[in-house]
Amino acid sequence: MDTFFLAHGAVTLVVDETVPVRSFLQSWKSDTMQEAPRAILMISGHWDTDAPTVNLVHGENDTIHDFKGVPQFFYELKYPAPGAPYLTQRVTELLENSGFGTVKQDKTRGLDHGAWVPLMLMYPEARIPVCQLSVQTGKGAEYHYNLGKALMPLRDEGVLIIGSGNITHNLQALGPIGGPIPKWALDFDTWVKDSVLNGRYDDLNNYEEKAQDAKMNHPSPDHFFPLHVALGAAGHGAKAKLIHHSWTNSVISYASYRFTAA
Repeated sequence: MDTFFLAHGAVTLVVDETVPVRSFLQSWKSDTMQEAPRAILMISGHWDTDAPTVNLVHGENDTIHDFKGVPQFFYELKYPAPGAPYLTQRVTELLENSGFGTVKQDKTRGLDHGAWVPLMLMYPEARIPVCQLSVQTGKGAEYHYNLGKALMPLRDEGVLIIGSGNITHNLQALGPIGGPIPKWALDFDTWVKDSVLNGRYDDLNNYEEKAQDAKMNHPSPDHFFPLHVALGAAGHGAKAKLIHHSWTNSVISYASYRFTAA
């Protein structure tokens, strides 16, 4: 299995046909990945914990409505994908054996919208088992890259690893739909693209020092670290491909990447 970093967008993405990334996600099975995975491991920027945590779900995943200010319709949406308890145990084993300490298992958590919004468009039947892994924003980019490296064996076991976030994510600077992209956002997005496509992993793992306006683009790194997990899980020397690129609200990049192991 290749690994992926996907931009997930707001919950309105499930119905908003004006957002280009929606059609990209809807064409996933026909244009991007015809092979059905055994299970899916989602790393979402909307689950931040002190230590690595995976959800342990027997039966269907709950649909977490972790947003506000939208019509009631969105709070009634469900994505009842089966849980993947065996994958929970496998992730726990891999991370603990790689020195990440005790991995917690959360029996009460379902899927947040960073996980189920893209999956609802990619796999609307909700039949593929899904497990979610948290990020640790206090641990840094290289930590998340190494976290991904520990998960590499899952690729050979039919598990689709997806980091879900955004290359640029400053909600305080949102502009109008179709508005001009500020230089600080465009430059950072371009720097990330050049670094990813040219295999500059060290630069990406030290992006706060290497990239201009890193803090402006990511006041919190929660939506950026899923990229590092996906990149690490692909392994050193992986071939990267930009598979979608668009913008919304001037400052939110929907750049999405595919990583194929060397």
